[in-house]
Amino acid sequence: MIERFLKQTKFTSVEDYNKNLEFIIPENFNFAYDVMDEWAKERPDGLALLWTNDEGAEIRTTFAQLKEQTDQAASYLQSLGIGKNDPVMLILKRRYEWWVIMLALCKIGAIVIPATHMLTKKDIVYRNTRASVKAIICVDDPYVTGQIQLAKDGSPTVSRYIVVGTNIPEGFHDYLKEVGQAPKFQRPAFVNDNDDTMLMYFTSGTSGEPKMVAHDYLYAMGHLTTGVFWHNLHEGSLHLTVADTGWGKAVWGKFYGQWFAGATVFVFDHEKFDADTLLRQMEKYRVTSFCAPPTIYRFMIREDLSKYDLSSLEYCCTAGEALNPAVFDKLRELIGLNIMEGFGQTETTMTLGTFPWMTPKPGSMGMPNAQYDIDLLRADGTSCEDGEKGEIVVRVGDRKPIGLFKYYYRDEELTREAWHDGVYHTGDMAWRDEDGYYWFEGRIDDVIKSSGYRIGPFEVESALMTHPAVVECAITGVPDDIRGMVVKATVVLGKEWKDKAGDALVKELQQHVKKVTAPYKYPRIVEFVDELPKTISGKIRRVEIRKKDAGQA
Repeated sequence: MIERFLKQTKFTSVEDYNKNLEFIIPENFNFAYDVMDEWAKERPDGLALLWTNDEGAEIRTTFAQLKEQTDQAASYLQSLGIGKNDPVMLILKRRYEWWVIMLALCKIGAIVIPATHMLTKKDIVYRNTRASVKAIICVDDPYVTGQIQLAKDGSPTVSRYIVVGTNIPEGFHDYLKEVGQAPKFQRPAFVNDNDDTMLMYFTSGTSGEPKMVAHDYLYAMGHLTTGVFWHNLHEGSLHLTVADTGWGKAVWGKFYGQWFAGATVFVFDHEKFDADTLLRQMEKYRVTSFCAPPTIYRFMIREDLSKYDLSSLEYCCTAGEALNPAVFDKLRELIGLNIMEGFGQTETTMTLGTFPWMTPKPGSMGMPNAQYDIDLLRADGTSCEDGEKGEIVVRVGDRKPIGLFKYYYRDEELTREAWHDGVYHTGDMAWRDEDGYYWFEGRIDDVIKSSGYRIGPFEVESALMTHPAVVECAITGVPDDIRGMVVKATVVLGKEWKDKAGDALVKELQQHVKKVTAPYKYPRIVEFVDELPKTISGKIRRVEIRKKDAGQA
């Protein structure tokens, strides 16, 4: 399959990849037709999707079956008046139908807007009005349907409400009942140009109101490198990415790149994360490839991994937040596998990563993905030297890289702030070592300026994570009359340490940081909490901690 879209399909070194990665871009590329339906022809009996849930249900779907189901769903959606360029919001958790409907909407040229099930009435109204949403397809969760109903009066553009499940509120279409009654699907004569909008994500809102990120049809192709090279997948792989379908990481790890590789997407639909339960699923189904945010790994390594047969596991990756070296080292000690880190944003596919032909450096994001021209810039716009901290940017030039977003929908000013003079500014800080590896420092807004020093939260968090008491932590700055700001650590302790929370442990953690990293970086304030505020994607919301400390929460 990938030979249709790449001039060279195998790489042996960084130099080989950087020199020879070149996409073959067809006209009017559509992932649903040009990849998924082609797999249905070439490998009709190949396993495309293995779905299970925490109640023991199981669905195994071949590529041929998936084509049949997506055609049927596409016909049904057309019968409701949904078609080209119509924005459709999906709030489906990890229901099996999410994968079917995502492909069906792609087949009819509608614009997909995946969203989290945690949205409130206010959030839903905001999204509906900002994107002029025409239809909402949601799971039959009472909270979800309840919030949608409350949002109806403030959502005049929404004309169709569709529920997947058995509890159908008044005024909602019954997807499971009605989809089987749809006529035979007829592919539209014209579906899309490459630069048409295919997908829109609202950002996770770590620092403010969510932005609406618009992606074109080539965004799907941009994830070929994600699945085939970063995840190192192939036909026969069984890949599990831990991600909610309302977050962009779902299409990073549960959709486009994995199916470019011809791998099987494994889905575990569960309500509440539990490390033991997840590991049991990986053991039972013989998962070969795994990707999760660092938070998940932090809880996994707290389990006795000798209790689980993970011998099928061949490859591990992480993204979402920077990976603390202590977690990398511990997992390698326990199961003998490296965690291959990657970096990107809702606005991009993977921009930096640790590929199979690279030796990982614990805590490093890796090197630039050859489909992007990556640089580090100083505040004055000049390029940084090795070892110097700067902002990660993408040099765009005359041609937008495959995978980079189109713009912030209906917000020209915000687009110009982030993307100007041929450069897209990520807002993330890093430094590059002499071997070309990049090391994450934090968001520009998260950098702490204390007594003339610039302190990146991640370097302090990594130091704290090497102490056995610490499961998770977040570093923020607190205003100080003398130093400008001082470093604060918000810490989640391991179960066996919770009864030791107090002044003695605070001093112990402070001394530990002083020994592991530069003494001026130690946290002068330490607060113990049961959990950290996070987005649905698992990213720590440091802005929420800062607001609370400022009395604004």
